[in-house]
Amino acid sequence: MAAVRGSYEEDYRLLPRYCDQIKRTNPGSVAVVHGSPVDGSFQQLFISFQASIGGFLNACRPLIGLDRTVLKSKYVGTLLLATGFDGDGAVFPLAFALISEENDSSWQWFLSELRQLLEVNSENMPKLTILSSRDQSIVDGVDTNFPTAFHGLCVHGLTESFRSQFNNSILVNLFWEAAKCLTDYEFEGKIEEIEQISPEAALWIRNSQHSRWATYCFEGTRFGHLTANVSESLNSWIQDASGLPIIQMMESIRRQLMTLFNERRETSMQWSTMLVPSAERHVLEAIEESHLYQVHKANEAQFEVMTSEAKWIVDIRCRSCQCRGWELYGLPCGHAVAALFFCRQNVYRFTESYFTVANYRRTYSETIHPVPDKTEWKTTEPDRKSGEDGEEIVIRPPSVLRQPPRPRKRRSQGEDRGRQKRVVRCSRCNQAGHFRTTCTAPI
Repeated sequence: MAAVRGSYEEDYRLLPRYCDQIKRTNPGSVAVVHGSPVDGSFQQLFISFQASIGGFLNACRPLIGLDRTVLKSKYVGTLLLATGFDGDGAVFPLAFALISEENDSSWQWFLSELRQLLEVNSENMPKLTILSSRDQSIVDGVDTNFPTAFHGLCVHGLTESFRSQFNNSILVNLFWEAAKCLTDYEFEGKIEEIEQISPEAALWIRNSQHSRWATYCFEGTRFGHLTANVSESLNSWIQDASGLPIIQMMESIRRQLMTLFNERRETSMQWSTMLVPSAERHVLEAIEESHLYQVHKANEAQFEVMTSEAKWIVDIRCRSCQCRGWELYGLPCGHAVAALFFCRQNVYRFTESYFTVANYRRTYSETIHPVPDKTEWKTTEPDRKSGEDGEEIVIRPPSVLRQPPRPRKRRSQGEDRGRQKRVVRCSRCNQAGHFRTTCTAPI
């Protein structure tokens, strides 16, 4: 295996050259590796391609998801991920890092690198919304490096914690419905339903800092995204690359990214609508709903929209509706569409630019370029950081190896001694010793 794809140890040694190659073939990219100052063993690797940086800052929503996944490699390692979301709602990889050990300092370092690349590449960094688990290391890292960002908690992680304490599928479904509620009235209604089944579960939700995850009271703009477990979306990439030496793994991820950018770029060229497909469907559904509503005009901006159930106040100048759907999702709801049609406005002019096909194409307009084979890499250039004696920095493998899995337990025959054997019985003829599928008794 080492002869075919190189050894693990050799890949660690070549990491500084690999970072140089990324920056040479993809100008503007960030690629840094750090080793221990004591013995030079690997500690951290951070990579973000210029195509990802430009696509996120120029066309993506100001929304970042943070996640991690443990790698199944010879050496212990964890992959940290920072992703955006494109106009069609798909995960947009922004930056990733490989660390030898996950702790408070590793998340502080990763988020510090992420903040620096955003600040360097943007004169006015947008006010971000960040989604993550409620792991204290991540919470502290976000508070330190992005103090002005809105930090939301992943509802998927909260659901798992909720399920571990209240293992009831009805309660779990009501919890998800409560997270999606757009108004406090709807949210309180769901909590009351939960309270009727389990007062303890309702108390758990009320004490769970719901301003960080409930849609109706979250201050940031999530555009309908409630979860941050982005590693599941990229799971096939990670599984294919997880057991490879470190450079081979990074190259596998880079190729997946390169292919993804090209495929989405080519797919968008076939779209003939103004909005991306998911947004187009949302608007068409809102148009269909709007035919059932009655509209009364208050002034040039305000309208009262009557439905069979209630009435809603729409302000087209502020792009808001009392149901809060327009504000939270960036696309007109059915009530807003009814008001816009009443005053003969073009509905598509009142959608956020993130959802336009033109913006989507800008997201994937740049290319992630290939990196040459390691046999063509030259030695470190003189102006690059080197050791005190001017020699090339050499990164050694981490000092901690992955522990072997626990062996499977083999139960001895002595454990079965004295145990009464189960007698099988046919459900057709009611005789012992066989099943219905092998029954030969006449019907």
